Amino acid sequence: MNVLPYDPRHELVIRRYPLQVYTLVPLAALVLQAWLPLMHYTAYFAYVDLPLVVTIYFALGRRSPVQGMLFGSVIGIMQDALTHQAIGLNGITKTVVGYLAASVGVRIDESSLLVRVMLSVILSLLSSAMYIFIVVQLLGLEKQWVWWTEILRGVGNAALALMLYPLLDRLQVRD
Repeated sequence: MNVLPYDPRHELVIRRYPLQVYTLVPLAALVLQAWLPLMHYTAYFAYVDLPLVVTIYFALGRRSPVQGMLFGSVIGIMQDALTHQAIGLNGITKTVVGYLAASVGVRIDESSLLVRVMLSVILSLLSSAMYIFIVVQLLGLEKQWVWWTEILRGVGNAALALMLYPLLDRLQVRD
């Protein structure tokens, strides 16, 4: 007779990747995010945040809020270092998004691509709201923004997630 209570979290699969994937994928995302908007024919990349999509993917897969926070903070601060913004803006938003994505990953089965894409939209909108709040309320800067642009950014991140998540799924280590 089993005396221990049933813990459904033991059956959840934690995605594991080689160390090269954990380093090269975020670096590629950061370089592409900094470089592609400078090209004149890539206006679409104004509506995506590739490091955010990568942060959501790895945080959902690892299912550890602490690891999601650390991953988000590192990739966010590195993204801030490549831009002309205040250091820490993207770091704060991606830290919170990494924590929330990992926390949700513990509670639900995120193996469905539809669930991951919906979470990408929701967390992208949350990231945009936090970014605008920090810039306007905490820093006191005048930032012109339009709400439908942020919705387009969420949809753009979801479209990117639809293409990127199956590719990253192929890189995982199989037991």
